[in-house]
Amino acid sequence: MTDHPRHRKPPLVVIVGPTASGKTALAIELAEEFHGEIVSADSRQVYRGMDIGTAKAMPEELTRAPHHLIDIAKPTDRLTLAEYKEHADRAILHIQDRGLLPFLVGGTGLYVQAVVDNLDIPAVPPQPELRAKLEKLSLEALGKRLKQIDPTSYAAVDRKNPRRLIRAIEVGETEGVSIQRLKRSRKPLFDILMLGLRTDPKTLEKRVRGRIDDWLDRGLLDEISRLHDDFGVSWDQLEDFGLHYRTFAEHLQGNLEFDRAKELAVTENLKYAKRQLTWFKRDKRIRWINDEDHAGVLVSDWLIERAQGVGR
Repeated sequence: MTDHPRHRKPPLVVIVGPTASGKTALAIELAEEFHGEIVSADSRQVYRGMDIGTAKAMPEELTRAPHHLIDIAKPTDRLTLAEYKEHADRAILHIQDRGLLPFLVGGTGLYVQAVVDNLDIPAVPPQPELRAKLEKLSLEALGKRLKQIDPTSYAAVDRKNPRRLIRAIEVGETEGVSIQRLKRSRKPLFDILMLGLRTDPKTLEKRVRGRIDDWLDRGLLDEISRLHDDFGVSWDQLEDFGLHYRTFAEHLQGNLEFDRAKELAVTENLKYAKRQLTWFKRDKRIRWINDEDHAGVLVSDWLIERAQGVGR
């Protein structure tokens, strides 16, 4: 990779897009072509034991392009946004220090924003007494309470995830301000090229259905059972992970027929993809692409412009 002038910020390529859009495959191809390594921006891939259902890179893919921020926490723990950012910044700088090009890749919008905008994320400590009261409320009641005190967070949060609803309420009631507004941007650490992988709705639905079939063939139900039996993840915690973890945890408890759980898993993933696209489309810095060749040209042109000191 060409050396950049000392006054320039170090480079970072960001690849975002909805679930099942092919981000990992694209990132591996680009990392091979441009001598890079990948930093995951996925809120579930950080947990050990959650391999199949988070689409972690396969061993053969890891040999092609090393991945960072995978398996860094126990699934019974909860990695905070501030902790993720600290890990991500350190990994990116380590890649850059070795003369390689880092690729931040994933669909968790807050993870990406934390790094790209260098968010200052204040630590708001848990409030055990308030949490105990909130945990007794239904999802509907939690949603109404959050909407009343913090409509901004209500619009952004996964409203089927009680843990995230409770955290947003906790911050809002403790600090008197939206959890979204507590995250303030600072001077960026990196010179960034942001690419978004675009997929039409019909293709995306086909990929989501195919992915879930593949996961089930590879042992997704056994993985969820192991998380519960071997890792000590409660059923409630598994349901908090959402999407297919929620629906198949319900099935394994005998609360949902398999076919119904599978169809709900597809539905939840497609809804999640829609939320991801809504989030990312607000960011006008993202250059939307359709294929690997287009991405390769954009990365190559950007690196040449950096080397020539053009546009920055």
